[in-house]
Amino acid sequence: MAEYLNRIGAGLILLDAAPLSYDWVPPNVVGREEDQEHLAAMFASIATPGMSCRAVITGNVGSGKTVLSRAFADDLTRHLSGVRAIQSIHVNCRNHPTTSQVLQRIAKALDDRHPDRGFSASEVIQGIRRNLRTHNQHMLLILDEVDHLMRREGGDLLYQLLRIDEGRDEAGTLSLILISQEQVLDQLEGAVISRFGRSNHLALKPYSETQLAAIASQRAVLATRTGSVSEEILTLIGQASADTGDARVAIELLEAAVMRAEKGGFQEVAASHVQRDAVARGRVVEPSVVDELNQHEQMILLAICRRLRRDPEVTSGDAERLYHVVCEEYEVKPRGHTTFWKYLKILETRSLMESRTGTASAGRGRTQHITMPNSLPGQLENRLEHALKQ
Repeated sequence: MAEYLNRIGAGLILLDAAPLSYDWVPPNVVGREEDQEHLAAMFASIATPGMSCRAVITGNVGSGKTVLSRAFADDLTRHLSGVRAIQSIHVNCRNHPTTSQVLQRIAKALDDRHPDRGFSASEVIQGIRRNLRTHNQHMLLILDEVDHLMRREGGDLLYQLLRIDEGRDEAGTLSLILISQEQVLDQLEGAVISRFGRSNHLALKPYSETQLAAIASQRAVLATRTGSVSEEILTLIGQASADTGDARVAIELLEAAVMRAEKGGFQEVAASHVQRDAVARGRVVEPSVVDELNQHEQMILLAICRRLRRDPEVTSGDAERLYHVVCEEYEVKPRGHTTFWKYLKILETRSLMESRTGTASAGRGRTQHITMPNSLPGQLENRLEHALKQ
């Protein structure tokens, strides 16, 4: 028997890989609640027959533009199901960068029997309008990465789509959402800009550390066994991806950590499973950085590394107690509490560790939780021990 195949589908940690995909649309959008409100305000009149709405969503890679727009379309369709029939269609213009390709995608989505060729752009557009009118539907068209289409063919297609009801008795056939990393309104002709309106621009900011941890948490809950990915691990993922503000990085770190733990036969994700990939894509601690630390800074960092080699984080109180143990090991008198705190801040400034304020595990009050999202504590520990022996 091929016993090695028993691992396939065993699911020590992973239950469903779909939520770990970039293209997966979550049941609710995390970290963009305020932006959802703004987008809804831009579409306030869409429930009224004969009305069309428009929006432009811009932001860096991984800022959630596609997830926000697709989830909005799904929510809007359900919300207006008894009022107006919404047919949402998403077209990625990176994959379909010409007018004919975009129109074919739309026409095929409405009618899979639509012929692949033989019609001009204006004929296809009017065919799309007839189809929607026949089925009493309103189309919400999302043109993702629309800058690829515009760089290649300009804004002519947008102008035609915005005029789809011109000269007709009925209006309100189509609403439009444009998605781009760039501010595409500046590239459009005045006639298109006037129809869109500059106030309909939603600029997404990069995700914060807390938002990235929340995104990782949502995916982990839906993809993995309960308790297999701790809150400390999710915080570590948020910290490791915070410098990018990119949700894709956080999702990638989560997926890689889960797969590494699963491959190793673990039932829980450990800090080292995250740190290896975080180090690969993040900052590297150069030997000179360790050498530039004074003796007590090195011993504090060594104490922290020894704990973080097995735990995702350590409190400042535990770190200070472990520092005293290291001082005893090297027969050095430890510095006072105030100096210890000063050295902690120096280590954080040098990006050798990160800290966040959280609730103390015992008793009341707040404490600092220390992590190393972009370093391998085991490797750093060896380097510090070598430096302290010299």
